[in-house]
Amino acid sequence: MSVKSKNSKGQALDRPFAPAILAKARQIVADYEIVIAFEDGQWYGHGLELPGAHGDGKTPQEAVADTREAIIGVVAYMLEQGRRPPEPAREGNRSVQINIRVTPEEKAVLESRSRSKGFRGLSDFIRTSVLAEK
Repeated sequence: MSVKSKNSKGQALDRPFAPAILAKARQIVADYEIVIAFEDGQWYGHGLELPGAHGDGKTPQEAVADTREAIIGVVAYMLEQGRRPPEPAREGNRSVQINIRVTPEEKAVLESRSRSKGFRGLSDFIRTSVLAEK
């Protein structure tokens, strides 16, 4: 599979990334997490660190591979532009905590939606859902 350069509007630039950029992007993305879900007979995925990068497939493995290639393209483009890609979520460099109060019913809804979208916990679900909009 060949990852091609794209501009900020997602349009292909009809050229591959430089080999060194692509190798670095693949190395960075290897530690990224992918969230997958099954809907309407198809598997879909998005990056936990880059929720705007999507992929799909007929099997979970195809969805993960397609999503990973999309994320590699985003990270390679960021590297080309001199931007710093996000750190892998599992490195846990989060140092600020927030607390919110919800009703037991609200918590049940949040937990149900979190599980249905493949998240292991509410923190990742809430963080990803809200920060994907930025």
